[in-house]
Amino acid sequence: MVEETVKSFGYSVQAEDLSSESLPFMLTEPEFMRRMKDMQQTGSSGIMGLGSMPDMYNLVVNTNHTLIGEILEAKTEKKRKRLVQQGVDLARLSKGILKGKDLADFISRSVDMIK
Repeated sequence: MVEETVKSFGYSVQAEDLSSESLPFMLTEPEFMRRMKDMQQTGSSGIMGLGSMPDMYNLVVNTNHTLIGEILEAKTEKKRKRLVQQGVDLARLSKGILKGKDLADFISRSVDMIK
């Protein structure tokens, strides 16, 4: 279900047993890609002829978080999808990559959830 929600972003999904106090969804960047982008920003733009390095993220799902349990126990598919989307959008917001229409949808969905 999570993979279906994030397939348009191109994230790979990993389930991990983390502390229940950790976030339910987190985006991490592969170390190799992060280093290559850092080198590119220092002026080495022609490294191996790659041009601009794309953003690449892994979505880590914390299987010990209570939200994940709530998602699994949700009575309707609509509620499950909504909770997953909200969690993924929170992870994207924390990385500063939630923008435009996706940000507006997130805000609208957040308002609806707290009514």
